[in-house]
Amino acid sequence: MSEKIRERKDVPAEDKWDLSSIYKSDKEWEEDLKKLPGLTEKVLAFKGKLGDSKESLLQGLKAYEALLLKLETVYHYTSLQHYADEGDSSATEREGRAMIAYTKASADLSFFDPELQTIDEKELRSWISEADFADYKVYIEKLLYKKQYILSEKEERLMSLQMQSAQTAESAYSMLTNVDLNKDFGTINVEGKEMPLTQSTFSTLIKNHDRSIREKTYKQFYKKFEDYQNTIAALYSGSVNQDIFSTRARGFNSSLEAALYGNKVPVSVYKNLIDCIHKNLPALHDYYSLRKKLLGLDELRHWDVYVPLVKSVKVNTSYKDSVEICRKALAPLGKEYTDRLCDGLLNGWADRYENAGKHSGAFSSGAYIGNPYILLNYDENDIRDVFTMAHEGGHSMHSWYSVHNNPFMCYDYTIFEAEVASTFNEELVFQYMLANAQDNDMKKYLLAMRADDILATLYRQTMFAEYELKTHELVEAGTPLTAENCRKIYRGLLEEYFGPEMHFEDNSDMEGLRIPHFYSAFYVYKYATGISAAIALATRVRKGGDAEREDYFKFLKSGGSRYPIESLRIAGVDMEKVEPVQAACDIFKDIVTQLKEMK
Repeated sequence: MSEKIRERKDVPAEDKWDLSSIYKSDKEWEEDLKKLPGLTEKVLAFKGKLGDSKESLLQGLKAYEALLLKLETVYHYTSLQHYADEGDSSATEREGRAMIAYTKASADLSFFDPELQTIDEKELRSWISEADFADYKVYIEKLLYKKQYILSEKEERLMSLQMQSAQTAESAYSMLTNVDLNKDFGTINVEGKEMPLTQSTFSTLIKNHDRSIREKTYKQFYKKFEDYQNTIAALYSGSVNQDIFSTRARGFNSSLEAALYGNKVPVSVYKNLIDCIHKNLPALHDYYSLRKKLLGLDELRHWDVYVPLVKSVKVNTSYKDSVEICRKALAPLGKEYTDRLCDGLLNGWADRYENAGKHSGAFSSGAYIGNPYILLNYDENDIRDVFTMAHEGGHSMHSWYSVHNNPFMCYDYTIFEAEVASTFNEELVFQYMLANAQDNDMKKYLLAMRADDILATLYRQTMFAEYELKTHELVEAGTPLTAENCRKIYRGLLEEYFGPEMHFEDNSDMEGLRIPHFYSAFYVYKYATGISAAIALATRVRKGGDAEREDYFKFLKSGGSRYPIESLRIAGVDMEKVEPVQAACDIFKDIVTQLKEMK
């Protein structure tokens, strides 16, 4: 951790992602932006004519595809620039222009899906069975599945016109927390040096072995969030209300059903996850008791839950060393996979380190045109960032295989599936590092870290998922969200999940108002289902042979050509059953037992 966060302009080129696989320059992007109206007109020329003949439909689909591909490419480029430095006004301006263009085009195209659905279904199915429609068959089949919730042309136009304003809550929250507040968290004194406290450095400082640093970091950080609690709660309320507006406009029974329907995921999958985790909370409470004991604490505080349990193991892993760990750990997936991923990580796929204004955390962002890009805030003193690299690399390779094995109209896989590919990689890295641990302390360190990772992905994300469900159900029942009831719901979950050993602060429930994923409703449960599926599949591939590996690659190559439950069945796991979740809980319990028995 440096004493001062670098400005974007001071970051060396080799540490930044190279966006030239999308556009060579901003000028080239501008040229494509200007093409969007003309491409839109070509689609509009088919308005009222899609069902005239199969030839008319085919040509309309081709025009529609060309516009959608250009829209995705134009927006993808600017969104990456914006996330790299949210304080860069020119990047923000370009992203805004791209979103305006996207919103306008979406409004103009609002006729397309409703009109396509007016075509006689029997005749439409006969057309798409022909070879000329191969690139569009999956898209049309999925559209027919959604038919009952597609609105009229005028209504779809209205839904499209509010697309940009619907993002206001999320955009304002991101600006507030990543730019404005990020300047005001202050500094933390670490070994005589004043270190800036930011969204990114919080996750490092809260793991410091000096408990006084953890306490000061925690209190200083959440005090600032508490100062803005009413504003942040209003933003989250706006996001929830937007979800409910869309749910009711389309005729779904609940926001949860609306969120899951498009991926053909039964509501029972979501609720079974929560129920299964509740049954396994005693193992989690047992872990916190062990943490208190191993840390030698009289009482466990919320700022004590992220510090590594093994103090004697010091880790320093350079970015390039981390890439090589990924190469070796992911070897069960074959040389093509590891060579392509590692070459990308070293040559332009990844934006490596934190800079001022950069989006916090990490993500992978893939599109049909260009490389799959990875945003990191890599810290060589945090071994978890090796796992983050492998995680985001899993997303990127999933994107790579999807793009190279599917037409544009059905290449994009769901987030439900994405969290499997990423967490699968984490499991392989863990198994590799555990097998190559040099001593008992390192093994203990890795086991403790893996317990924390499973906790964070399985238990914690389920807690988040339950919070989202409770807040949406509250508003759907007619009670508006406020800072007070948001905090009350979240505190109840904190106490239930952490158990009797944990002592919370008065403002510990502010954590519920700082989770950015809540602005993409009913997203986080996929982390929990993802790790459950990933652990099962990683075990299957590691212990199996070519057939098991090929089953997994069938999953990676599926893209959006299948619904997620189906594609995972092909890979070898059934997520409609509770067994994968229970198996992951059992593994967590076993790791805790191993830690108890180690000296």
